[in-house]
Amino acid sequence: MKPILGKKIAILIVALLFWLPGMEYVPAAAASSNSTRKSAFASARTSASSTSRSSASLRSSKKFQATNSKKRRRSRRWWPSSHGDPTAGDNPAGEDPIVREAAVEALGNWNGSAVVVDPNNGRVLSVVNQQLALASAYTPCSTFKPIVGLAALKEGIITPETKVRVGRRTRMDLTEALAHSNNPFFQKLGKQLGFDRLYEIAHRFGLGEKAGLNIPGESAGRFPEAVPVEGGVGLMSSHGKAIGVTALQMAAAMSAIANGGTLYQLQYPRTPEEIMNLQPQVRQRLDDLSEYLPQVKQGLAATVLYGTGRQAYNPEESIFGKT
Repeated sequence: MKPILGKKIAILIVALLFWLPGMEYVPAAAASSNSTRKSAFASARTSASSTSRSSASLRSSKKFQATNSKKRRRSRRWWPSSHGDPTAGDNPAGEDPIVREAAVEALGNWNGSAVVVDPNNGRVLSVVNQQLALASAYTPCSTFKPIVGLAALKEGIITPETKVRVGRRTRMDLTEALAHSNNPFFQKLGKQLGFDRLYEIAHRFGLGEKAGLNIPGESAGRFPEAVPVEGGVGLMSSHGKAIGVTALQMAAAMSAIANGGTLYQLQYPRTPEEIMNLQPQVRQRLDDLSEYLPQVKQGLAATVLYGTGRQAYNPEESIFGKT
């Protein structure tokens, strides 16, 4: 990354959504100095396993492939393509050109969206794939987990040192659970928190409501008014089941975590005059959560250092993330 670009966006939150409805984008394993990064967290434990099978005969193999191909063709009719030109139809007026260049480069040809926000004032600096970022709501999947973790810390259900059993012989604390996106960990927290407390903290972070101030075409997403019938509070906590969020909402929520607990109403100035006259608009101050934010940030840092987001690791930058 160019030095000027690194300085420009070092404090920004970039929300990259690579999701198809109900699915989560999981990057491939990184090949770079993973062992060095793990040493920064002595408690990290990772494992990998692989299996391989061969078919009994060429005929059965071809039959299996043909059947699989038909299934894939049938299912794909209902799914948008994973690739395309995410900038098609965008209007970049008023955006920071340097930030937009970086966001477009990072997104590549994925059929996703990127929203870049200055967490210190709520200004939207760039939106790549504006239609998808503003008007489409998708299941947040595991990006809802930091909010669940914050609620559990605040309510005293866990401390940063609490080890939760997630397998017969495996226990994890919050940092490890965020880093490895462990589903049983957050399902247990969600069930102990209950729906009402999750509903409250989700709305405090702006979920289910528009994140922006008079941003045309913005969707409010959705947050259930009662316990989801399918999966209950457990799957809602680990997979974001029954929740619908936009990239704008997630950028606002993660900005509040980044800046120490201030949820801004996002503003998307489109002219030099609007940029000059922008006044930050505070939606909510999450003062009662501020003491727990560093503990969640540690998990987001571990995600990039040795967890599910390790492909984003850059030794020259401090990067926090969640896949």
